[in-house]
Amino acid sequence: MFERRDVLKAGLGAIAAGIAPPPSSAATAGPAPNPKVPESAPFSRDMVVELARALAAKPYMPPRTDLPEPFANLSYEQFVGIKTKPDSAIWRQDNAGFSIEPLHRGHIFAAAVDIYLVENGAAARLPYERRRFDYGAMRVPDALPDLGFSGFRVLHTQHGDAEAELAIFQGASFYRAVARGQNLGVTARGLSIRTADPRGEEFPAFRSFWIEKPALGDNALVIHALLDSPSVAGVYRFTLRPGEATLIDTELTLYPRTAIDHFGLAGFAAASLFTPLDRARPDDWRPMVADINGIQMLTGQREWLWRPVSNRESLQFSAFVDTNPQGFGSLIRQRDIDDYDDDQQHWERRPSLWVEPLGEWGDGALQLVEIPSESEVNANIVAYWRPKTALVAGKETSFAYRQFWCWEPPARPPLAIAASARSGRGPVGKLRRFVVVFSGDLLADPQRTAQLKAALTTSPGLATNIQTYLNASAKSCRVVFDVDPSGENYCELRLVLQSDERPISETWLYRWTS
Repeated sequence: MFERRDVLKAGLGAIAAGIAPPPSSAATAGPAPNPKVPESAPFSRDMVVELARALAAKPYMPPRTDLPEPFANLSYEQFVGIKTKPDSAIWRQDNAGFSIEPLHRGHIFAAAVDIYLVENGAAARLPYERRRFDYGAMRVPDALPDLGFSGFRVLHTQHGDAEAELAIFQGASFYRAVARGQNLGVTARGLSIRTADPRGEEFPAFRSFWIEKPALGDNALVIHALLDSPSVAGVYRFTLRPGEATLIDTELTLYPRTAIDHFGLAGFAAASLFTPLDRARPDDWRPMVADINGIQMLTGQREWLWRPVSNRESLQFSAFVDTNPQGFGSLIRQRDIDDYDDDQQHWERRPSLWVEPLGEWGDGALQLVEIPSESEVNANIVAYWRPKTALVAGKETSFAYRQFWCWEPPARPPLAIAASARSGRGPVGKLRRFVVVFSGDLLADPQRTAQLKAALTTSPGLATNIQTYLNASAKSCRVVFDVDPSGENYCELRLVLQSDERPISETWLYRWTS
């Protein structure tokens, strides 16, 4: 039996909704302090590597989650009422281009993380200090122990603009980022282990961070992190580069304690409550509520795939098998506010997240999990690259990839794209009608569309009444078709526009379920 973990989307940033792990002796043991690190010491990445190796050689102990009153049982409202004071941000007065706001512990963010600031080759631990925070209406003792932090926010100033939020690292191995002018949306995962697996999901967590103070003009921020979980320890190096898109280069090495046959790289989670493709919609004034429209993938064979996502009535799994993928990500294609009609949430301003592997990742599959959800604060769409080769206990394994948090991904199909899709009851019987709209410059070229046809396959079921409506002046083509499920409760659809038997569009994929 699967149990969905519903997590509130706090004002400081929510973590994903996942699949709860079963109890274990490690999970129920008393909390342990974070790995022993000197309060101040010379810093190098090799030091973090040695810490990870030493950690992996020992039995796992969970992070410290104990909190004194009045923070032990904070409500959501009390937690979001704790604010970092504006004048307490690290490096704000140093013209470094970046500043760091440490985040308080409490509510669902009870686990303690240590933050170290690296300057002039030395790392010093940032102590918790009461003066950094405004506690709102809460009564807080004058003297408090060193509580550590739940994470931190990265702020950035560019070309004399006002300081703006760039990224946030908080909760397990989750982090988020934005491009200029965007709202927080999709959440990245440092590592996924047994996501939606009947054996129970394991949530690795960052235990310590080392943040290097940038030199003036660097326009890059380097963050090192130590990861730990019952199965694996790891060391991460993130390089953040703001611009039209926010780039995060991630280099990681894993040190498994045990063999791990189900793990995920470059994972992300996002919310999709309802879309024009969903079978049933709640009583809601908005036409769509989602901070993801679909998953795009550029395969190792350079085929462009587009898979819209849906809020399902039952847990759904999809796997896109490939070798050495060129890229994949969570995309927002509907960028008009009229697509959502929500002047408060502004879903159209959520970031797209595009991932490019650095180096060859070999055989595996892009794994997509669609989780039933009744709330727009639940990140119910989860995806990650699952390598075919398992992690071997005691064997170090390294990966690297680049993330683009952006309005538009850097790599785009040189073909027509599936701009939108919707579905509903068909004209007769149990038929389901689908309308898929493709758009692109080549649809205005009569030579490219002279022998236009919609190549559609269904499995199981039967596609009927397939019609194409080309609008060259609008550079678009609508494909309308009906699906007879033939008594089945699902149907896999695959659609591509062709001309002279050659593809002129990306491949649109979808799974219909009853």
